[in-house]
Amino acid sequence: MIKQTLYFGNPAHLYMRNQQLCISMNKASETEDENKIITKHIEDIGVIVLDNPQITLTHALIETLVANNTVLITCDSTHLPSGLLMPLSGNTIQNERFRAQLDATEPLKKQAWAQTIIQKIKNQQAVLQGFKLEATYLTPLHKNVKSGDSNNCEATAAAFYWQRLFAHIPDFTRKREGIPPNNYLNYGYALLRATMARSLVGAGLLPTLGIHHHNRYNAYCLSDDLMEPYRPYVDQVVYNLIKEHGTNEDIPKEVKTILLKIPAMDVMLDGERSPLMNATQRTAVSLVKCFTGEQRKILYPEMI
Repeated sequence: MIKQTLYFGNPAHLYMRNQQLCISMNKASETEDENKIITKHIEDIGVIVLDNPQITLTHALIETLVANNTVLITCDSTHLPSGLLMPLSGNTIQNERFRAQLDATEPLKKQAWAQTIIQKIKNQQAVLQGFKLEATYLTPLHKNVKSGDSNNCEATAAAFYWQRLFAHIPDFTRKREGIPPNNYLNYGYALLRATMARSLVGAGLLPTLGIHHHNRYNAYCLSDDLMEPYRPYVDQVVYNLIKEHGTNEDIPKEVKTILLKIPAMDVMLDGERSPLMNATQRTAVSLVKCFTGEQRKILYPEMI
């Protein structure tokens, strides 16, 4: 079953009662009319987005959400995701899987990164082709990715890709602090990152220890690695949003509503259609099997 993504943009008090998330719109009150309290089964929740400074949560609720491997995302004053709370333990054989991850050889990690970049470029090509944009240049690139992407095909593909995907937006370049729709992309990628981090913890892996990314200040290097082939799905959603709603410095409610559905969108993985959140779980488990020598290929989604 696909887990729900809940978004809170108004003042509210969130607490737990009878193993359920209770939502009181009367801010810090748990005593208002029971008919006004909304309840959600905690086991059905995968991601919670908190986007108002007047939201309060009880520690008992946070403890239960973490135990259920639910991701808590906090947003800053610009309404963009800025923080992520994850469980420290999410798998019964975590120690064994930590060891397999820590013992992974450099050649194995370089091969895993090459697989990641090949599928990312293929998916970028599929996005461009889907929108009837020039994409043939990407074919030789994904065919020539070497171990560890030593010839930096990822960067070459990105330069080509972004120049064409948003060519209709003057002065657009892809960077976090850039002009819209960079803000739409940032929001979607943050949700994707949280979804992947949740799946990695559930699979018993350390999200901090990447196969390629290794920034000492980044607690989610492995999440950033494995989400790469999933990014084009966010790009596709954002492109369609712009066609329908245009761009805005502040993300409109109707745009945010659609972006929040990214974890539930359908993707194709290993010939089967499944929600993106479920696909990230299979990707994480496939990486575990690569670390333990059970298989040689990471399962990534293929855009069609």
